[in-house]
Amino acid sequence: MNKLTFATTAAVVVLLSVEAHARDLVLYDASEKVGNALTTAFTAKYPDIKLQVVSGSTGPIAERAIAEMSNPQADVVYLVNNTALEQLKGAGVFEPYKVAGTDIRESFRDRDDFYTRHFATTMCMVVNRDRLAEKKLPMPTSWEDLIKPVYKKEISLPSPMKSGTGGAILTTFVDAFGWAFVENLNENVYQYSDGGSGGAQLAGTGEVAIGLSYDTTCYATKSSGRPVEVVFGRITPNTSEGGGLVAGAPHPEEAKLFLDFMASKDAAEVLGKLVGATGVPGYGLVDLDKVSPWDIRRPVDIEEFRREFAARILKNG
Repeated sequence: MNKLTFATTAAVVVLLSVEAHARDLVLYDASEKVGNALTTAFTAKYPDIKLQVVSGSTGPIAERAIAEMSNPQADVVYLVNNTALEQLKGAGVFEPYKVAGTDIRESFRDRDDFYTRHFATTMCMVVNRDRLAEKKLPMPTSWEDLIKPVYKKEISLPSPMKSGTGGAILTTFVDAFGWAFVENLNENVYQYSDGGSGGAQLAGTGEVAIGLSYDTTCYATKSSGRPVEVVFGRITPNTSEGGGLVAGAPHPEEAKLFLDFMASKDAAEVLGKLVGATGVPGYGLVDLDKVSPWDIRRPVDIEEFRREFAARILKNG
């Protein structure tokens, strides 16, 4: 009787130990604000899973995951941009996992199932109606309009030297239209801002007629009561963010639960209040079916792009 009791007790202890270990989950993310909202929703759904979160910017987070490949510490790396997702896939950080019952658009899933993109940030114009009327300028309807001489010194946009938004906009312009387009656009630029919101802010206050920025800032400028319109060009520069399962993750089953959650309507509802366009249709500020997201045709080396931008555009100060 005593032996049976001891054996049963030992089995329970082992079971509880395994269960406690199995309900941990380690996340690496590159957006603390968005990550906090998502983990709050996930914890409400799975209160027995203990989360440990490491946040940082995209570059250091990706580098850390790559450095730890021989002894993985994270279960999921997510909220990193599409460039980092490809970097992590190529380095072998991710292993394939096809999320269960996903509501995500097929186009947001890696063809080899190494990662899923969860949302996109789209780029747009903030156009000040009062400034247009004052200067007797036409309303732009496409990016191509922006190189017209009538808009000389009436445009502001983020600098690709310091802003990811500026990089996304201008690398798309080069990919779609070539460097000559960017050189012509530069003739109409009043100011390159350090941050992604700078162009929208100048257009919002009427200092320029047109400010280029990203979707949430464009719509926030309009909802603040400024006399502006949000205009999407014929094509839509964009970035996207997502995540994947770390190869050799310490807690793979919990990681898969989290990735399933991230591809669900529950996560899209959270994201829809924070981002421009979610991978699940019907959430967010932007309907991706009504704009034309541009897929970069040639891989972009952002450092090389910045060097060429500096040489071509900033050469005269």
